[in-house]
Amino acid sequence: MSEGHWARLRALWPGAWILLPVPFLLHGVWVAEGGRFRWDNAAMIALVLALFWTGPRTKKLLLGVYPLGMVAVLYDTMKLVQNVGLGPDRIHVCDLRALEIRFFGVTVRGQPATVHDWFQGHSTPLLDLVCAVPYGTFLMVSFACAVWLYFRDYRRMLQFTWSFLALNLAAWTTYHLYPAAPPWYFHAHGCVVDALARPSAGPNLTRVDGWLGVAYFAGMYGRASSVFGAMPSLHVAYALLVVVAGWSTFGWTLRSAAVLFFLLMAFSAAYLDHHWVLDIVAGIAYCAGVAGVARWITRRALAPEPS
Repeated sequence: MSEGHWARLRALWPGAWILLPVPFLLHGVWVAEGGRFRWDNAAMIALVLALFWTGPRTKKLLLGVYPLGMVAVLYDTMKLVQNVGLGPDRIHVCDLRALEIRFFGVTVRGQPATVHDWFQGHSTPLLDLVCAVPYGTFLMVSFACAVWLYFRDYRRMLQFTWSFLALNLAAWTTYHLYPAAPPWYFHAHGCVVDALARPSAGPNLTRVDGWLGVAYFAGMYGRASSVFGAMPSLHVAYALLVVVAGWSTFGWTLRSAAVLFFLLMAFSAAYLDHHWVLDIVAGIAYCAGVAGVARWITRRALAPEPS
């Protein structure tokens, strides 16, 4: 690199900001050494470097989407700590199911049960496909929301993307403090705890993969670091965050679409056997908490100085 190019970069990224691409580069080296380097790793590194190098306009975009990229990097590197806190005596399966029955139980063939038990006995190919839509598109919807806010309200974009990162960090911490099995695990294994169980797309999404002839959901869940991350539901939290972050800039059409997407996501989380209703409620609470803190920080940052 010539001195002129280096001087331009230092002017664009003063101080420690020059290190912004380092986590993505280190992650690329790590996955390459493990033989897991894929096209999406190369695409993410190329995008970060292009935005980092080009100029002031792409600098603004990079700072806006940076937290989303960090979520991808951190999600993958969680494999390094995937067994922390996951002793068989700490994983919640049937005690969590008992709580579910206590607060949201139904009766199936005269016995106390969960709505998941009923859904698994009444699933249909059409509902499987409908509920696969939010589960297959939630990342695209989240990214589309970030892009929309970039053009409409950059401050809210930053609030959305950093809230997205904070939401993931809070949930991932909870997964290790309160490791919880999803409903599909109970239906497959009962109350037996197997800390080495493999992640799964669950029965409904596995059927969707079969009908489509593409192992889309199997590939998605095959990259998960642990089975026991049901509490809280991040899928539901993501969908609600889109509603909260975009509400002030969305028209009524987009508001209605965002709310419908959130409601379908919440229904799908239970129907697809991925989350207890308690997980869904927790996901809503986590989103509300993170969004509330983000707004408080934003107001504090923008508050006028006292005269």
